Amino acid sequence: MIVGVVGLGSMGYGIASSLLRGGHHVYGADVNPAAVARLRAEGAAQDDAIAAASTINALVIVVLNAAQAEDVLFGKNGFVANLSAGSVVILCVTVAPDYARSVAGRCAALGLHFLDAPISGGSVKAAQGKLSVMASGTPEAFDKARGALDAMAETVFELGDSAGAGSAMKAVNQMLAGVHIAAMAEAITFGMTQGIDAETFMKVIPRCAGTSWMLENRGPHIVAGDYTPHSSVDIWPKDLGIVLDAARASKFAAPITAAALQQFLAASGMGLGREDDAAVAKVYARNASLTLPGKSGKS
Repeated sequence: MIVGVVGLGSMGYGIASSLLRGGHHVYGADVNPAAVARLRAEGAAQDDAIAAASTINALVIVVLNAAQAEDVLFGKNGFVANLSAGSVVILCVTVAPDYARSVAGRCAALGLHFLDAPISGGSVKAAQGKLSVMASGTPEAFDKARGALDAMAETVFELGDSAGAGSAMKAVNQMLAGVHIAAMAEAITFGMTQGIDAETFMKVIPRCAGTSWMLENRGPHIVAGDYTPHSSVDIWPKDLGIVLDAARASKFAAPITAAALQQFLAASGMGLGREDDAAVAKVYARNASLTLPGKSGKS
């Protein structure tokens, strides 16, 4: 397939690399020229992605939010107007279900297929081509996207024949993921107040009932004092905001999610927005006058 990948951050770059390994002809696009140059050095097409848009079979969007997706797809130099009828847009961004439905309708009006396909698994699984994809769309959209999905993902959940269902499932996942990161940060710093250092915490809790995937994945970042962003703090006000907006519209109370959101907002307010989301632990450390491992452990 000829595939365009727009957004070459930690997730998008891994997806593009997996598509290259899968034998696809890949165009990369990003506001960071260095990311595009790096992908080209690894075998991606040398031409500009928007200039080649009419040849692309599948366009994978992995930008930060709905506003960026809107600009990439329908903005002044948007891809949608340049894609050929019959190609498929694969939206991997965490967005509100209503927005996914809106994009699907506008794509259909132009003869394009659309897959509402948010992703989960983190940067490591993206690079391995082992993501989980929560997808919904027409059977034709799935057929058009199949080759790209096979290279990107270990598991593709087919959640219905219309857009919105994939994004709704991603909202459920993000509710849990955000809460689990905040809960991990709270627990690891609470342990420190009880004389349990972070390294001991990570030796014991992953073997106990209180563990979670997020705890096992993010806890080591705190132990190492390494907050290089694999998934940044600033992602969570956006994602948990989507969750709470949907909950509010459904008249559903989500107090635990709201509490987790406040911790990420506090971390962002401390200037930690671009650090790894495990840096939410620094909010607890500051409030309890604790020093986390590593040079940047105390904020």
